[in-house]
Amino acid sequence: MRSLLLVVTGRRVLFDDNDTPQPATLVINTSNGKIQEIRPVYSSKDSATLPAEANARWIDAADKLIIPGLVDAHVHLNEPGRTDWEGFWTGTRAAASGGVTCVVDMPLNSIPPTTTLENFEIKKQAAQGQCFVDVAFWGGVIPGNQDQLIPLVDAGVRGFKCFMIESGVDEFPCVASSDIRKAMDRLQNTSVPLLFHAELASENSDQDVSSLDPTRYTTFLQSRPQTLESDAINEIIALHKDYPALRTHVVHLSAASALPAIRAAKKNANLTIETCFHYLCLEADNIPHGHPEFKCCPPIREATNREELWRALKDGTIDCVVSDHSPCVAELKCFDEGDIMKAWGGCSTLGLGLSLLWTEVSKRGDVSLADIVRWMGRKTAEHAELGNRKGQLRAGYDADFVIFDPDATFEVTKEQLNFKNKLSPYEGLTLRGRVEQTWLRGGLAYDFAGSDPYSQPRGKLL
Repeated sequence: MRSLLLVVTGRRVLFDDNDTPQPATLVINTSNGKIQEIRPVYSSKDSATLPAEANARWIDAADKLIIPGLVDAHVHLNEPGRTDWEGFWTGTRAAASGGVTCVVDMPLNSIPPTTTLENFEIKKQAAQGQCFVDVAFWGGVIPGNQDQLIPLVDAGVRGFKCFMIESGVDEFPCVASSDIRKAMDRLQNTSVPLLFHAELASENSDQDVSSLDPTRYTTFLQSRPQTLESDAINEIIALHKDYPALRTHVVHLSAASALPAIRAAKKNANLTIETCFHYLCLEADNIPHGHPEFKCCPPIREATNREELWRALKDGTIDCVVSDHSPCVAELKCFDEGDIMKAWGGCSTLGLGLSLLWTEVSKRGDVSLADIVRWMGRKTAEHAELGNRKGQLRAGYDADFVIFDPDATFEVTKEQLNFKNKLSPYEGLTLRGRVEQTWLRGGLAYDFAGSDPYSQPRGKLL
């Protein structure tokens, strides 16, 4: 039987162990979707030596960049139950358009949430046949579901998320310290992480903003001070001391005030941190009044705070960057009133992250595309226990790769957005760097120049 090979060659291929793109040729076995061999040369079809029995298809990226497929480890796809907000079909198409070949779905905002084995099965059934990229799943920790955690691990969830403050949906209540300890007891001998939405309201941190203008972003910012995050992270660090082997992770860090405690804790604790595109690319100082599309929890903060997050990302205090794509329908964003306080909190970003970061670092000069790919690929894959197959171009790994034009520019318009509800704080921005093609396990998932950019859904549930 002949093996069908895909041969991908280019002068600028980005590998994890080198900051500078290298000439290379990837030989991909499309029958198993794996990278079979990597040759450190740029080839042409006429000059390459292939097995005599091979039936090879060729892709020549020439001077375009070839980078690994990216992994977005924080995505709310909301299906089933709130599919009008987002769903597997639209969300994974948007991911593919931005070079993301695997997303990890969050356990809340779908109905039912991924907090029991039965609910997880419902979630997987809803996803079948709808995914244009691979999809993995986080489970959820809520009060009283500790006996469900190990069965969910055995069923394949990649870890668990909990909220230390109200989540915004009734079916996913927040946890107290006693609930966290019960979860830590169950998970301490596993390899999966416990993820924290780290905001902790208290009498000292609660801010009365009822007399302030709800259309001003500064009002919302005042209602979610940095102390909510720093207090929560201090509690996580204290709890973790009794469970030193347990992997703990803070999602969507926005508060620079928490960084000293994080730096100190990371010397001894098994603690990782993520931040998001909106905290690195936007700043509260420039958010106009009456624009609830900028609302997310925790909030986008001031320019000085943003610079501290960048420093922490570059020195390794922050491990990875994700979207926290958390969409909703237009009515919940309260556009008619411009009421930021009443609006649903969440930024829609799927498909834009790579271009957003590349645009930002192009202004800075001290970060490379290789850094971005590590933060969005290898590090996120390792976080979701997918580091043995995703996030890098290596022999034996999934043949997920992206052909990227770093010099192309485009304006973010509603028509250009590929997720379901076309509401985004990035509309109107001109971004640098465009995904030309996204390949998933040796098959074309997205082609910018195609008459229909998307193939059939061939994503797997991981």
